[in-house]
Amino acid sequence: MRFRDLRRATIGSGWVRTCLAAAGVAALLVVPTPAPAEAAEAAEAAGAVQAGSHRVASVQYNLGDRAFVPPPVEAGQYLGANELAGVVHYPTDLARGRFPLVVIQHGLWDTCADRPASVDLAAALKARDAAIAAGDTVEAERQQKLADVAGDRLRGWPCAPGVRQISSKSGYDYLARDLAAQGFVVVSIGTNGINATSFGQAPTVYHARAALLNRHLAMWQQLSATGGGELAHRFTDPRDGRPRRIDFRGRLDMANVGTMGHSMGGGGVMQQAADLRRGNWPAGVTVKGVFGLAPTSNWDNEPVTHIPFAVMWGTCDAVRGGNYFEWNAGRNTVPIHKFTVRGANHAFFNTQWSPSSGQVSAEDDAVPGSKPGTCLSQDDRNLDQIQLTEPAQRTLTSAYASAFFRRYLHGETTFDPILDGTRRPPGVPADVVDAQVSRPGPAG
Repeated sequence: MRFRDLRRATIGSGWVRTCLAAAGVAALLVVPTPAPAEAAEAAEAAGAVQAGSHRVASVQYNLGDRAFVPPPVEAGQYLGANELAGVVHYPTDLARGRFPLVVIQHGLWDTCADRPASVDLAAALKARDAAIAAGDTVEAERQQKLADVAGDRLRGWPCAPGVRQISSKSGYDYLARDLAAQGFVVVSIGTNGINATSFGQAPTVYHARAALLNRHLAMWQQLSATGGGELAHRFTDPRDGRPRRIDFRGRLDMANVGTMGHSMGGGGVMQQAADLRRGNWPAGVTVKGVFGLAPTSNWDNEPVTHIPFAVMWGTCDAVRGGNYFEWNAGRNTVPIHKFTVRGANHAFFNTQWSPSSGQVSAEDDAVPGSKPGTCLSQDDRNLDQIQLTEPAQRTLTSAYASAFFRRYLHGETTFDPILDGTRRPPGVPADVVDAQVSRPGPAG
């Protein structure tokens, strides 16, 4: 969810823009370079995230911009249609065995890279704020209407002819590559259609996101089981769009699936993993681990007590709303985790949303601190924090996500010390990540 969309109506333009801050941890390591066997064994015993042993390739698929219509749920019918599209990173040595699948779902963001619309929006919001300051309500209303028109161009779906979509699903390529190198097939799916139609549909939007996730899982289950279905012969090369024939038949362990979501995507994966929703999973699919990046609170807040999950928050993240760890701790039947990252914001988890991408609507959404290189904590204490750079925040994300999925999908218990906070991944300073764990039992 975009912080600026929540603030736009009440505090000026609502565009929280700051310059890219320096950080005290500029060179965190997700995976060290390959070491001799003796060093690798010692690092593994310490719970370190090891360099992947798999070479990685990538394909994509798109079955149509409006190919998926969410089904009705108890809360009603979601109005809108979504793309069935994904970016896939996979180990090139698929013939070696069966690999767990990890599916990533992005959050709420603008959908269309309409730069003129972005310029018009900024100008209208600036003029609106000036009119408000001058007490000219008529002009303020006129400028708000112009802002709404420009905003609709940025949040349309499908995008207007000649306007490229903002590929938020590609914003986690860094993480997908790291996970694929460690023995996972990773699919990041598009939710631009839901983003364009989600406003005003709070009771049903997370159900729609969960249903979209299940639809992709069903397609991958069929592809793995039979080699056929909707995904058969639909893969293309991300670089040139040419068809690519990749044999995933029998190569996926669909009884060993991980899900990951950012922002509203995090609320979607938690909705899909809820105890009451397990019956909606496609036949042959079992979710074994869920990771939420700054997940927003879904409408129902249904318990998730039977699947290991982790949530990661940044102290400078102004989007708050999903305290899944606190809500489920004490009644969980499996371990659950929470990682609080000092100096992390909301946008930097996704490269498309971050300033260095040059993408339309990209921003540093942290509230600036009182000194250069700091951001203001959003935990009611309003303290200056050293802000993480884009690379530092994403490298740290890969480190903990890798440890989590290797623990719960690969079964590598050597990663427990990282997940419970008694050890850190290589290069992560002691004062950056606060790790919490709630283990099953009367005391949580």
